[in-house]
Amino acid sequence: MKYLIAGLGNVGPEYELTRHNAGFLVLDRLADVHKVSFDLERHAEKAELRYKGKLLHLIKPTTYMNLSGKAIAYWLQELGIPKENLLVVVDEIALPFGTLRMRAKGSSAGHNGLKNIELLLHGQDYSRLRFGVGNDFHKGQQANFVLSNFSKQEFEELPLIMDKACEMILSFTTIGVDRTMSLFNT
Repeated sequence: MKYLIAGLGNVGPEYELTRHNAGFLVLDRLADVHKVSFDLERHAEKAELRYKGKLLHLIKPTTYMNLSGKAIAYWLQELGIPKENLLVVVDEIALPFGTLRMRAKGSSAGHNGLKNIELLLHGQDYSRLRFGVGNDFHKGQQANFVLSNFSKQEFEELPLIMDKACEMILSFTTIGVDRTMSLFNT
């Protein structure tokens, strides 16, 4: 069984440790723990991970956040992976920092990366793991907030949160979205 796990973010060193790159950071952590590496391929950096008889294709789109759907649609089709085996890891300002929520479907809630995925996949019926980055910004400063680096304290807490996110990804591929939500969403 094959899965596509897409971590959203922006390419380039200036974005590397920003809140908007939570998806990239989680996939980097998963790849590091399982000793696999990313290679630059079409529309994405891509790695493959075998886990409990499953083949996980990890992608970090190189299309930038607002065009993430282009890479995801391409790799779903290229690899012949059904949409129900797609999991998108994305930053979420509506959740407090460090909160993780898996959903089987849902709206973009104004997130441009998710809007593009919805457009290119023709709907909201794909699973996502929302990584809470908080909303500690003044009105009109959302873009500056998500494109800024994590605070020192947040950065110190990231490893444990990313480890839990990795657990949730692996759970998604072994017991499915509904059971994973029951186990991990609090």
